[in-house]
Amino acid sequence: MYNLLKGKKGIIFGALDDKSMAWKVAEHAHAEGAVFTLSNTPIALRYGTLNELAERCNSEIIPADATNLKDIENVIEKSMEILGGKVDFILHSIGMSLNVRKKRSYDDIDYNFMMKTLDISAISFHKVLQTAYKLDAINEWGSVVALSYIAAQRTLFRYNDMADAKAMIESIARSFGYIYGRDRKIRVNTISQSPTLTTAGSGVKGIGDLLDFTEKMSPLGNATADELAQYCITLFSDLTRKVTMQNLFHDGGFSSMGMSEKAMHQYSKGFDNEQ
Repeated sequence: MYNLLKGKKGIIFGALDDKSMAWKVAEHAHAEGAVFTLSNTPIALRYGTLNELAERCNSEIIPADATNLKDIENVIEKSMEILGGKVDFILHSIGMSLNVRKKRSYDDIDYNFMMKTLDISAISFHKVLQTAYKLDAINEWGSVVALSYIAAQRTLFRYNDMADAKAMIESIARSFGYIYGRDRKIRVNTISQSPTLTTAGSGVKGIGDLLDFTEKMSPLGNATADELAQYCITLFSDLTRKVTMQNLFHDGGFSSMGMSEKAMHQYSKGFDNEQ
């Protein structure tokens, strides 16, 4: 390791179990010398194994509903109390769609579900940023990162209203990134990650086919959760002080591809098997 985060303090939202991306970020942040608090919903804490991660990283868990302003305020205030002052980084790794879970197609959306999708998966990011801003909770040259996906720019079958949420979260990063950069010299970015086999992702119908497709399309292959964590560490570190308001693709080159040799070969094989 490189001690890239030695002396830095942070808050990590969204770790559930050892398959989650936020969990991997926490492990790598700890290995690079950071101290941090962990937060997830009370329900997630019952179903996940976050206590194991907290023990391993010597971190405290602060339960919170990320759509609730009082809960977010409590997480940030308690984190500053536990960590002894302002933080240097925040990770937002929160997302959920009831329309996806209940297999409601995009042309048959339940709008109450959609509003929950947007609130949980995107507006919660604004709430974290706004609360941290009002509490002056982040040190100068600090870094805030949220996780996104290419469905924010391109239509992906079955991704549903989560695509709208990801488009919103990227917009929030730009809009708040301007304010935070101008006033406090704080960076705000999103990472557009390859599809990743997390606990939540494992339940999405067709995830195996999507992973195979993107693996064949990406010249470097899909980025793993561990590799995402390594990328996050660079964004939390002082090495990326002038990177802000960006949506950064971390997908093995998938986002720049039209058709790869492997994907074309698989497509041709499909024609060969047609009756």
